[in-house]
Amino acid sequence: MLQILLVDDENDALEALEWKLNNYIDNVQVTTCNSPLKAIDIINKSKPDVVFLDIQMPEMDGFTMIEKVKNRDFNLIFTTAHDEFALKAIKVSAIDYLLKPVDKDELLASMEKIKVAKKGDLLEDKLKLLLNNLSDNSNDKINISADGKVYLLDKDDVVMLKSDKSYTTIFLKNEQQILVSKTLKEVEKKFQFSEFFRVHNSYLINLNHIKEYLKGLGGELIMTNGLTASISRNRKAELFKKLYLD
Repeated sequence: MLQILLVDDENDALEALEWKLNNYIDNVQVTTCNSPLKAIDIINKSKPDVVFLDIQMPEMDGFTMIEKVKNRDFNLIFTTAHDEFALKAIKVSAIDYLLKPVDKDELLASMEKIKVAKKGDLLEDKLKLLLNNLSDNSNDKINISADGKVYLLDKDDVVMLKSDKSYTTIFLKNEQQILVSKTLKEVEKKFQFSEFFRVHNSYLINLNHIKEYLKGLGGELIMTNGLTASISRNRKAELFKKLYLD
């Protein structure tokens, strides 16, 4: 009996895929979940053979979810309605995907691949390749997964990032804000460019968007979008060197 987990925030999509699996595929036991957070626990505890994972979900996108899964001994099939950038990265990483609404013949073809593959065959390596592809900054674009989308940001458009416990807000110069369900420490890995500097545990700023420096114990920075960022005392000296301040 093949244990299958479906993860999608859209109940209609869950029900449709569950029906197709139960009616077109023999010897399957299908579990559905509309919460990626709950799905992480199910995967780690129940160890399914196959996971169908939606990419665009408001609580947490599929890429973020798969990063948080400890047990990766399963076959993975991404499902999505649209996401050209993500699909290219998935295809290059040799991970299967299906476009929604899921076509019967494509579903059968994906399941045939799984039957001849070993459980979780090289999935760890494929996921590493996928995450590397998504994190590829060779064109100076910064990709951020949030709101069920993958944002491709220009470095100069990012003014600063602010931490709020397990969430991070990215402030853009057009006043747009992107809320990411990751800590600043996790998101900071995407911003390994000379323009960005961690001035405080709660703030990562773009040096090119500093407008003013306000003196004080640690001091504060006024950014070009009018927001302020606090400076830690232990980061002050290094910041001054970067800004050529006395």
